[in-house]
Amino acid sequence: MCLAVPGRVLALSEKDGTTMAEVDFGGVRKDVCCQYVPDVRTGDYVMVHVGFAIQMLDEESALRTLEEFEHLGVLEEEFGDQFALAAQQAGVKAPAAAAGNGTRGAGR
Repeated sequence: MCLAVPGRVLALSEKDGTTMAEVDFGGVRKDVCCQYVPDVRTGDYVMVHVGFAIQMLDEESALRTLEEFEHLGVLEEEFGDQFALAAQQAGVKAPAAAAGNGTRGAGR
């Protein structure tokens, strides 16, 4: 499944004339292109789809969406073992499927 996931912008930079951000998705950090959200600032929440921030949103909506995605197992599906590792580091119980042996998602 391919969907947009909310994340918090930790840092902004420019690479080859393109605005980029380091975005935190509940402990998993990814580099994201921010050309579609030119007003984004550090600390903002954005919806990210296939490496592009496509919309800004408020913190309450972002956190509520992340909580629901976690409950449904969507974060495990999108981030695989990286989500389990981030959850362990944050002291959060990872979804049962994410706590596997690291072989799930091989070949994707």
